[in-house]
Amino acid sequence: MHTPESLLYSAEHLWAKPTADGLWEAGITDYAQDLLGDIVFVDAPAIGTKLSTGQPCGIVESVKTGSDLHALVDGEVVEINQAVINTPELINEEPYQAWIFRFKPLKADVENQLLTAEAYQILVDGL
Repeated sequence: MHTPESLLYSAEHLWAKPTADGLWEAGITDYAQDLLGDIVFVDAPAIGTKLSTGQPCGIVESVKTGSDLHALVDGEVVEINQAVINTPELINEEPYQAWIFRFKPLKADVENQLLTAEAYQILVDGL
């Protein structure tokens, strides 16, 4: 399993990374996509959706099962990756390139609210 050091993670297996414009991209981790198997559908949160930390905000479905997307932090969805909606298997191919949505966090301290790559790896190793 690949866990890039440059990203931050949630205990619900989402990753986040900042963009140059102050927004954050979010997607599911390599671990999550591997557990799900072949992803066939993504129901991303709509633009304007208010995110509450840990609360379901979308769904990723595979040939095996469905899994909720949980908000990484409080914020608001500002963009959806239409390429991933149209071609969900991009998540299986490149989980850390295939962001699902971009969000604007409510607070600036996102780094303090999420797990480092090392902490996420320890979490996954314990599962």
